[in-house]
Amino acid sequence: MNEAEAVHKEEYCIRDIGMVKALWSKTYNTDGKPDWSHILPYYHTDIKFRDSVQELHGIDNFVAMTRRLAQRSKDLKMSIVNAASEGNVFFLEWEMTIKFRKNPSSIIYGASRVTINEEGKIIEQRDYYDLWGDIFDNIPRFGKAYRRFMIKKFG
Repeated sequence: MNEAEAVHKEEYCIRDIGMVKALWSKTYNTDGKPDWSHILPYYHTDIKFRDSVQELHGIDNFVAMTRRLAQRSKDLKMSIVNAASEGNVFFLEWEMTIKFRKNPSSIIYGASRVTINEEGKIIEQRDYYDLWGDIFDNIPRFGKAYRRFMIKKFG
């Protein structure tokens, strides 16, 4: 590896939880439209991503997912509430405010577990959240009915 390759490799290497927190904060706070362009070089080409809706592998699929999310939402912001790390695993607790085309804004409460490989690249990301519950909470009368149903069935 030549010197230029070594510098490039180091340039996109995640070193600590502060860096992860800064990258996430920058992604979702761009006038309501998320922008992943600055963070994508930190993802490994074989990224494994999973959330409440989907599971995908590979950077191309991950980039396509980020584009769909940006297109579907009228306004999307994220606030990092807590961040912690254990070795090469980073945890972010977040609150995402999302507004779809015809619905009121909803706050989705969630967390992400991010695993970094030996090169400092994100090799795995698992997002945890209750998408439907958090969205339904913002629909008058329906939110309360949904929560009563969940408590009756699962609580």
